[in-house]
Amino acid sequence: MLEDKKTKVKITFFIILVGISSMFVAIVTDHWAVLSARLERLNSTCDTAHLGLWRLCKKSIFIAEEDHQGPACGPLSLPGAENCSYFRHFTSKEEAEVFEVKTQKEYNISAAAIAIFSLAFILLGTLCLLGAFGKGRDYLLRPSGMFYAFAGLCIVISVEAMRQSVKRMITSKETVWMEYYYSWSFACACSAFILLFLSGITLLIVSMPHMPRNPWETCMDAEPETTD
Repeated sequence: MLEDKKTKVKITFFIILVGISSMFVAIVTDHWAVLSARLERLNSTCDTAHLGLWRLCKKSIFIAEEDHQGPACGPLSLPGAENCSYFRHFTSKEEAEVFEVKTQKEYNISAAAIAIFSLAFILLGTLCLLGAFGKGRDYLLRPSGMFYAFAGLCIVISVEAMRQSVKRMITSKETVWMEYYYSWSFACACSAFILLFLSGITLLIVSMPHMPRNPWETCMDAEPETTD
């Protein structure tokens, strides 16, 4: 690999590592969205929650008059008793008793499964990229870029599936939640999509063969045709 190309690949690899870190943070944390129930009256306890791909954490907050900021419970930063539970479709009923509200099951499963596919593409892309640093293995840059681009696409699909899940949860008549906003885990997932997808495209561009600066160079260097 030429030194100029190697420098570009190293810079791109550093950006990829940042994207991978953001993706792992998004997957293992549960602050994709924050949900708030309706505040029935002041000086009483109400519920708020935050959720991720795997679990939901409910928090009971006592809202005093000086903490009142609107019709919904919160903010989440207020002190209160918190209980976390994994989603019903990942655990037994006994382990999920605290999770009393229904979620859009299909969307949650899809978001989690697609996130796992993204990790698989990241692993394949990293193996190819590390192999590309070997002598005469520049051809591995192309599949590496494709794997990272696919990983980025999987992340954004997972983000959209989670967004639809939260939206349907809010609009459902079977839940107590009335307001929501996306939190820092969601932002990490979006950042991972941008970094990994653009880095994958960059690797594909770097792996392309060198184009002549002058379009006539190839013609001038070609061997003249012989006639019988």
